[in-house]
Amino acid sequence: MAYNKVVISGINTSTLEVLKEEEKIRLLKEYQTTGNKAAKDRLINGNLRLVLSVIQKYAGRGEDIDDLFQIGVVGLIKAINNFDLSKEVRFSTYCVPMISGELRRYLRDYGQVKVSRSLRDLAYKAIQAKEKLMIENQIEPNMDEIAKEIGAKRADVVIALESISEPISLYEPVYSESGDTLYIMDQIGDKNDVDSWLDVLSIRDAIKELGERERNILYLRFLQGKTQVEVANEIGISQAQVSRLEKSAISRIKGNA
Repeated sequence: MAYNKVVISGINTSTLEVLKEEEKIRLLKEYQTTGNKAAKDRLINGNLRLVLSVIQKYAGRGEDIDDLFQIGVVGLIKAINNFDLSKEVRFSTYCVPMISGELRRYLRDYGQVKVSRSLRDLAYKAIQAKEKLMIENQIEPNMDEIAKEIGAKRADVVIALESISEPISLYEPVYSESGDTLYIMDQIGDKNDVDSWLDVLSIRDAIKELGERERNILYLRFLQGKTQVEVANEIGISQAQVSRLEKSAISRIKGNA
């Protein structure tokens, strides 16, 4: 389903505004310093496409898309209320896990798959701790930090959170900005034996035809097993750019192999 062309919760998604990061920060400053409701409303409306991109992974599983959208907006509002402007973090980077957390809480309480009370309670504590740490630090905490916050074993926290999670495809879109769609697969490092992959595709010669930056991205991604986020931080560009360059390089290699 193409959510950018339908009406969800009475909203024509094809007409939604998409705010630039600079405008988001300006509106956040205005809302947080003056309480201007118009600034908050524009922030909400200007990030509804982000909500749509997050809820897509839950589509087609028996959940009402209008309900998911409204729950996602609750997560967006929480992100707006708690975003710390003093931290050097993109609003969307902070916002996505807040929206996902709200959706997971909803599915835990009202989802069709039932789990034990003890697992639900532990998962609920873990989600609360995650949101608390995100508000304090403006970055998504890792599993060790969450486990320490609630005084539980890391393995128990992982099992609890997995028990309330829906399975998703590696090709599910996570976020889309400026035409560059990021998928679950793009955020996973590959630590398998890459030599066999290179041999099968016969790209040892073709890779020499790539630019230095493209070769570096493939080296970091497939030889060192780094995620696109880690590669982006290392070479100083956005994850969307890494995704685009990586896919372009692989397409060129396949064409030349």
